[in-house]
Amino acid sequence: MKMILIDDEPAMHLIVKRMLSALPDVEIAAAFTDTESAYAYLQLHEADLILLDISMPRESGLEFAARLRAEDRQIRLVFLTSHKEYALEAFDVYAFDYLVKPVIREKLHRTVQRAVSERISNEPASAEAVEAFAAAGLTIRVFGGIEIRGTGEVRAKWRSRKSAELFAYLLLRRGRLCSRDRLIGDLFGSMPQKNAETYLNTTAYQLRKLLEGFGRKEMLVSDNQHYALEIGEEDQVDLEGFEAGCREMLAADEIVDLQRALDLEECYAGRLFGERDFAWAGSEAERLDQLYAAFGRRLCEELLRRGEAATAYEAAGRLVARSDLDEEPRLLRMRALAMQSNRTGLVRQYEDYAKTLRRELGVEPSRSLYAQYRSLLEGLDRMG
Repeated sequence: MKMILIDDEPAMHLIVKRMLSALPDVEIAAAFTDTESAYAYLQLHEADLILLDISMPRESGLEFAARLRAEDRQIRLVFLTSHKEYALEAFDVYAFDYLVKPVIREKLHRTVQRAVSERISNEPASAEAVEAFAAAGLTIRVFGGIEIRGTGEVRAKWRSRKSAELFAYLLLRRGRLCSRDRLIGDLFGSMPQKNAETYLNTTAYQLRKLLEGFGRKEMLVSDNQHYALEIGEEDQVDLEGFEAGCREMLAADEIVDLQRALDLEECYAGRLFGERDFAWAGSEAERLDQLYAAFGRRLCEELLRRGEAATAYEAAGRLVARSDLDEEPRLLRMRALAMQSNRTGLVRQYEDYAKTLRRELGVEPSRSLYAQYRSLLEGLDRMG
């Protein structure tokens, strides 16, 4: 394995070379005190791994790493630094490891030996695998998280948090071109402009390499000033199917295909992008949450009309889990319990809701809900 070392302290060159001298199959081919000299070397020579300091004159190690990634360089990067606080940023440029000075010999040995023995994690898929992925299309899920799957349930491994965010951002734009300025403002707004531009380039590189592993490098479209994500007809996106299906069924006089409706309801596996709370996606997540709530209520009404009380109870429970202060899902659950002649469960459901309202808002259930609750109880009493 050929390595180069970049550190502005010449003494560190001697220390690292001495530490690695006993390792077989490892060669430190060159050492540099600045990134520009290292960059010039890399234009003419190959390297498998770079040991890189972060705090450097003129260009930091992170900036240099981002420049390499933007150029599609597949070199492993191991940061050797006195600063613990840059670890997350280091892995955003796909660092192989992050070691804090003073470097311990054993830790450095383990890192280098792992680099020697492991295949690089972003190595391109075989031509056969790429062809199979491209022909079959991708399954893309954005409810409850962000996930890309290919044939054989092969799942994408996001190279950084920002690459997942860029994919999500462009996916919501459904093929429309997004300017670099808007992407920088929405995704990297807290960074200085120069750093933000570098990180956008790096993030786009990471996303394109991930898509290339599925035979879909061309899915990320770009020019000098714009990016877009082009979803193919062969790709399946849970968001598109869910939204179209919900709107169709909400507009109809009745739900005819109950199984399809149940499948749609199950498709909503959680809030848009799950725990990835992107500030720019808040209004879209809320809109889809409201669409799910409206469709879920309609589905519960249809299930109750057909006498499917147990299924209606479970579906209403998912609406309650989404927002336990909403009155209508609680009433749907109570109606389902009454249909099953479950008086104890009905009373418990109402009392649980009343306690929740008192604890969270300091109010009692509405008179309308109380009246319907009493009506359900009286109906059960007459039957009993």
